[in-house]
Amino acid sequence: MKEIALIEPIDYLVIGHVTQDVIPGSYALGGTAAYSALTAAALGLRVGVVTACAPNLALPELAGIQVIRKDSPWSTTFENRYSEGLRTQHLHHRAVMLTPEDIPAQWRNTPLVHLGPVAQELDPELAAAFPRSFVGVTPQGWLRTWDDDQKVLPCRWESAGEVLIHASAAVLSIEDVSGNEDEIQEFSEHVAVLCMTEGVDGSRIYWNRDVRAFRAPHREEVDATGAGDIFATSFFVRYMKTHDPWESARFATLIAANSVTRKALQGVPTAAEIKSISSEIVNV
Repeated sequence: MKEIALIEPIDYLVIGHVTQDVIPGSYALGGTAAYSALTAAALGLRVGVVTACAPNLALPELAGIQVIRKDSPWSTTFENRYSEGLRTQHLHHRAVMLTPEDIPAQWRNTPLVHLGPVAQELDPELAAAFPRSFVGVTPQGWLRTWDDDQKVLPCRWESAGEVLIHASAAVLSIEDVSGNEDEIQEFSEHVAVLCMTEGVDGSRIYWNRDVRAFRAPHREEVDATGAGDIFATSFFVRYMKTHDPWESARFATLIAANSVTRKALQGVPTAAEIKSISSEIVNV
């Protein structure tokens, strides 16, 4: 993590909890904030993160990225458990909420702002806090709740209209809504561009009363963790630049497909992948 002596201008701001994910014998850095920040940096942008976590959480993976961290007694901590081929997710701890007051004044006019909650940690009022920015939303964390046994469960996104009315684009996965097509249609009516990621099947884009599907190329999957966040960041960056959601979806789908061939944060795109895919999209 870059020590913040002076807050410098940035191109891409991601707001949300970095997570401390339980893995066998240890922990690993995760969360939309981590995956999206690293992807935006790989795409050549100056990146900032506003997050909340315990003071002792080290973030060496985010070296070179400006991080504003709000102190919390705990870092948000997830654990995935597997039984008979089925996965359940558990939330052991959650860091404190993030609100508009946590955003430094120097970053209030950042060109691209990404709201990336993972555990209901963002005040919905953040969506209205950047009227001069492109606001991208990945609402996964608003579509989650948890029970008394810490098991993560799907829930209705009560603030969807309040948030999406201020968004330039939103990206979520078919798993986030448990395949509920009625919810997908509802969300698409609140936001100019809605992207639905569907794993190995690629993505669906809702724009201007049209829907198009983008097939993902086959890749040998090693780890799909973070692929949705990598897709979202790639889409937001490309769409803000081109204003073309179809081209942006093709680009993001290819970037995300490559990401699953490596484990965890290693799935962040490489310079060679970005160059190759950019050339491929331009020459289509």
